[in-house]
Amino acid sequence: MTGKAKPKKHTAKELAAKLDAATTNRGGGKAGQADRTGVEKGGHAKYECPHCKITAPDLKTMQIHHEARHPKLPYEEDKLVNLHVVHVADSSKPRPGVKGSHKK
Repeated sequence: MTGKAKPKKHTAKELAAKLDAATTNRGGGKAGQADRTGVEKGGHAKYECPHCKITAPDLKTMQIHHEARHPKLPYEEDKLVNLHVVHVADSSKPRPGVKGSHKK
């Protein structure tokens, strides 16, 4: 016959991973959505496609998007909208992907 199974304790690695997941902003929710759409700057969405208004963090990603979604139109870098120039960054707002919690 077998005895009762011992309850397993949580390891330090597992507890640290839970703490990290709970206190690190991963860019989801309303803050992440605002970051991706480029409404409030301090985030990743830098360039906006002039044809479909989708945002991308850099020129290479925008070029890949353009070749995939707009193959018949010529790719012109000068027509891209730079959202970081249009909007002024507010340094007091937290940025997505920054470690730490607001609840400390």
